[in-house]
Amino acid sequence: MRKELTVRMERAVLVALILPDREFDDLAELEALTETAGAKVVAKLSQKRPQIDSGFYMGRGKIGELANLVKKHSAQVVIFDNDLSPGQIKNIEKTVECKVLDRSEVILDIFATHARSKEARLQVELAQLQYTYPRLTHLWGHLERIAGGIGTRGPGEKQLEVDRRIVRKKIDSLKRDLKEIDERKLREVASRKDQFTICLVGYTNAGKSTLMNALTGADVYVEDKLFATLDTRTRKWPLGEGRNALLSDTVGFVRDLPHHLIASFKATLEEAIHADLLLHVVDAANPQAVQQMQTVKNVLKELNCDEKNIITVFNKIDALAEPEAVVKILKQHEPIGISVSAVKGDGLDLLKERSTWYFHRPAIHLTLEVDCRAGKLLSFLKQHAKIHQTDYMDAESSTQKRRDREGAEKAGMLTEELPPNAIARIELTLASHWLGPLRQFTNDFKVLNSSDQHAIEELTANL
Repeated sequence: MRKELTVRMERAVLVALILPDREFDDLAELEALTETAGAKVVAKLSQKRPQIDSGFYMGRGKIGELANLVKKHSAQVVIFDNDLSPGQIKNIEKTVECKVLDRSEVILDIFATHARSKEARLQVELAQLQYTYPRLTHLWGHLERIAGGIGTRGPGEKQLEVDRRIVRKKIDSLKRDLKEIDERKLREVASRKDQFTICLVGYTNAGKSTLMNALTGADVYVEDKLFATLDTRTRKWPLGEGRNALLSDTVGFVRDLPHHLIASFKATLEEAIHADLLLHVVDAANPQAVQQMQTVKNVLKELNCDEKNIITVFNKIDALAEPEAVVKILKQHEPIGISVSAVKGDGLDLLKERSTWYFHRPAIHLTLEVDCRAGKLLSFLKQHAKIHQTDYMDAESSTQKRRDREGAEKAGMLTEELPPNAIARIELTLASHWLGPLRQFTNDFKVLNSSDQHAIEELTANL
C-alpha cells in the first residue's frame, strides 16, 4: 500500500488542465478535497489546451512554470485535478522534484481516513489496490531486480512480478470478503420489501447527515468536510398517524468519482438502488449547485436509479442572503424542488407531507391529450396504466396541431397537411410511482385533468 500518498500537513500546489470538453472551474472543489485530506494549498495553476500532452499531461513550458511555483512556495506535493497515467506522474515528478498526486489518489486518501466500519475499510482497500495495481512499475525502484538464489533455476521472477502476484491475491481475497458483505446487505434490503424505504442521495457535504438527524432524531456523525460519512445508516422516520418509513443515508457523490470507487461501494449504494423514494439533497448555498445536481443525476443513471421517484431538496437556505432569488434559479432545473434548512428545521413539514404522498402510492386518475405519433409514450401507457377510454380528436382543431403547424412554418418545412386524428384524449389510472418516468414524455402529451393536484405539478413542471 502506498503509505506515502498521505498529504497531511503538506504544502500543496493545485493544477488543472482545461480541455475543450470541460467547463472551466476555479479549483474550489479540489481545494476542498485537499484541505479535507489535511494539506495546505499555497498556489494554483491552470492551462487551457486543445489536447493532453502524452508525456507531461500539460505543456512543457507550463510544467517548467509549475516547477518554479513549487520551489517558490517550498511545496511538498503537486495535486492535479485530472487523472494522470503512471508515466506522466513519473515525468512530472522528475521535473518538479516533489511528489505528484492526481484527483483519484486524493479521494482515495480521504476515504481511507474516514472509513470507520469493517465494510468501509475493505471497500477502500480494494479501491486503492485496484488503482495502484497498474501503477506498480513506477512506485518503487527495486521492481526490476531479479529474485533468485539457492534452490532456484534460471533467472527467477522479477520483483515486479512478485509484487503484482501479491496484489492480485489480495484483491481476490478482498473481493471474496466484500461478496459476503454484499450478499448480507442484499438480504437486509430484501427483508425491508414490505416497508416503505427512502434514501438520501446527493453531492458530498450537501447536508444529508444533518437532514437525517433533523428528520429522525438520529445521532449520525456530522462534520463540515467532504466525505465525512462513508457508512450507510438506516433509521425510522415517523410520517405521522402511525406511518413509518425507513430512511437511509449514503456516501456522497462528487464530480469525476473514480469508477473503481463506485464499484467498491456498490453494497453501500444498494440502499439507493432498492429504495422506493430518493431524496436528492442539494447544497443551495454552493455556487456550483447546478453542476453538482447534474453530477448526482449522472451517478444515479450509472446505478439505473434515474427513473425512480425523486424529491429534490434544496438544503441550507438559511445560509443564503437572498434565498428566494437563488431558489428561483435552481427551480429552473428542478421546478418542484422543496426548500429546507436542516439546521433550523424550515420546510421539513412540507418535505414530510410530500414524502407521505408517495408513501400512500395512490392510484391517480388522469385525462391526457396525447400525440398519436408518440409511439414510445403510447407503449408506456399501455404497459403501466389502466386505460378506461380513448377518444380520437380532429387534428385540425387541436392545440397540438396548431403548435406543430406554427413550428413547421417558422422552419420553412411545412410541405403537407398533418394526418387526421393525430390527437387522442385518453382517460387512465396510473400508480403514483410511475409519475417520474412519465415526465420524460412531457413533449408528447398535455394534462387536461387529474384527481390529484400534486400529480399535475409533477407532470407539468417542465412545460
